[in-house]
Amino acid sequence: MGIPTLRDGEVAIRPIRLRDARALERELVENRRWLRRWEATSPHGPAAFDARAGIRALLANARAGLGAPFAIEVGGEFAGQLNVSGIVYGSLSSATIGYWVSERFAGRGVTPAAVALATDHCFFGLGLHRMEICIRPENKASLRVVEKLGFRYEGLRRRYIHIDGDWRDHFCFALTVEELPQGLLRRWRDGRVPASAATIPDQDRVAAMRPLRYP
Repeated sequence: MGIPTLRDGEVAIRPIRLRDARALERELVENRRWLRRWEATSPHGPAAFDARAGIRALLANARAGLGAPFAIEVGGEFAGQLNVSGIVYGSLSSATIGYWVSERFAGRGVTPAAVALATDHCFFGLGLHRMEICIRPENKASLRVVEKLGFRYEGLRRRYIHIDGDWRDHFCFALTVEELPQGLLRRWRDGRVPASAATIPDQDRVAAMRPLRYP
């Protein structure tokens, strides 16, 4: 199944293309300070960034049925990326969503709209059962996205993903298709998001502030 273009007002997500490489590089350079703390890195050391090679890898992953890479647009302008990764079917039927937007679009409801559009596509277009988002405890803007959309908090994952040069703890949130008979976008726009779904227990907040101790 091809990757569609999906819209909610001025926000759209569409398949990322090789010709997006220049815009992607420009946004990453201009938003370096804004994005660096949240960028995935390699535990084996720094690697040169090649936007076209990165897009090719995402497209190859999509052709294999393992992902769905989107560009986020606002009013037709390139605004960021949303990537559905780790798609599996069968008894799990699940995937993970990651995203970023340029600083100038923050606070305008762009990211929640993009995540809702992608989640609905995964549930009702791809037939998946569960969608997951994992967020660093320090990333308040991203945590606000799952709060707005009502993703359920599922737990703390210690030293889960290599981000900004080290293994970082992440809070995990998820939704299943049974929770959204009318879709995530409609639930959000209709103001029917459960108020406490994304609440993080105090003990997990405290644990995330402490280094993981080894025997």
